[in-house]
Amino acid sequence: MYAMRSNFLGMAICGGLFSALPVHAEDFAPPQGCEVFMTVQMHNCQVANYYRCAADPEGDLWTAFADGEGIYYLSHIDAETRWLESVSTDTGEIEVFDPGASKDAPSFSALLSEGTDDYDFVTRSNFRGLRRFVGSDTLTGKSLSIDDVPLETITFDLREDDQNGQTVATRTGTQYISRKYRVFFSGAERFENDQGDVVSYDDSPVRFDFPGDPGFSTETPEYDCDLMMTQADLRPTQVSLAPLSRSFSKEALQ
Repeated sequence: MYAMRSNFLGMAICGGLFSALPVHAEDFAPPQGCEVFMTVQMHNCQVANYYRCAADPEGDLWTAFADGEGIYYLSHIDAETRWLESVSTDTGEIEVFDPGASKDAPSFSALLSEGTDDYDFVTRSNFRGLRRFVGSDTLTGKSLSIDDVPLETITFDLREDDQNGQTVATRTGTQYISRKYRVFFSGAERFENDQGDVVSYDDSPVRFDFPGDPGFSTETPEYDCDLMMTQADLRPTQVSLAPLSRSFSKEALQ
């Protein structure tokens, strides 16, 4: 069932959605029936456009991530920030949430009410097959404001296992949440794969743009791009989802 779903998503998204996403466009144009509500400039030469689609269930939202070469990643979450599906435009990988095989789906509401949320869920990919993610998010009690947007800090840990039960990656660090928008944003994190490769990075948001702001709906990142230009050919090997720490991380090595 999930292989069929992945094939369908590939045809529908790559054939329809990506046609609305020009690779080198300056402005982001969401698919028909969808509307951008927030643009976030991040460290490490990345920008994310958050949008909602009228045909989706209430609370669902999409995020389109772009770097200096254009959009490279799309993610789709629901009102509880459960990661429903994602698409890597570089590789064509499509990954979907498998609710039937998941023991404990994440809950943004539980995190807010209890201060912590444990999860144990499964995804299926047209490239990598089954993946199991086990982790937890915990509110630290610390709040801050980035570009006048109120955020709260969480700590998280996440383990990724393959279909044989072998751990293939771990990810730990801090992130930020917005109660108003019910989303997670990356912070300072550490990633390690099963080969012992370790990378630390900080993709924290720098600026938030909303309708009427000059940078709203742009597809052009503005921060740390000169630095990233010196790191040639990193993009093809570093695009990866570590989903439910519930924020995307470009630097997590596959």
